[in-house]
Amino acid sequence: KETTGKDLAYDNKKGNCLACHAMPTMADAAQPGNSGPPLIAMSARFPDKTALRAQIWDATARNPATYMPPFGKHKILSEQEIDKVVDFVYGL
Repeated sequence: KETTGKDLAYDNKKGNCLACHAMPTMADAAQPGNSGPPLIAMSARFPDKTALRAQIWDATARNPATYMPPFGKHKILSEQEIDKVVDFVYGL
């Protein structure tokens, strides 16, 4: 089975989005974190999908004080994995 963006977002060794964010698809997930903003209405919050990708790639570029890991810059996720996570999150 091919790994999906949701798989990566939920994987605590990869995206681990639920460590900090609540999201509408989390009914099948453990208790989410609440230190980051909820991942809802993402296409409205990021009308430009490339801005969302940039945020996931390196959130420190926009906010040096963020505690969101720079998933691309630090090679936590590959380019392809980031694209999958962006597609998943953008649809929330």
